[in-house]
Amino acid sequence: MASGFGYSGGRSRCHPFWQEFHKCYALADKPEDCVLQRDDYLECLHHSKEILRTKTIQDEAHKQKEKRAKEAAASKKKADSAAASNVPRLNVVEDKAKATA
Repeated sequence: MASGFGYSGGRSRCHPFWQEFHKCYALADKPEDCVLQRDDYLECLHHSKEILRTKTIQDEAHKQKEKRAKEAAASKKKADSAAASNVPRLNVVEDKAKATA
């Protein structure tokens, strides 16, 4: 641990986590008893779990966006197929070209 002072001269943001870890480590019979405090301190320093969670959320959002785009393309293809069907040729619905002529 550094001096405990942050960039602006006050306490660093992770100093309380360090104090909890240090207190646990000093009083523990085995170092393994302080794994949770160590993990909290390291998360405060490096934000590794937060970064992983953010990446997971962004990946899922990207997957859903691609899925919506595929569904929209399939829907457009289906609509275009229906528009190009034989219905206008059967004079049930007029063609746009004939309607404007």
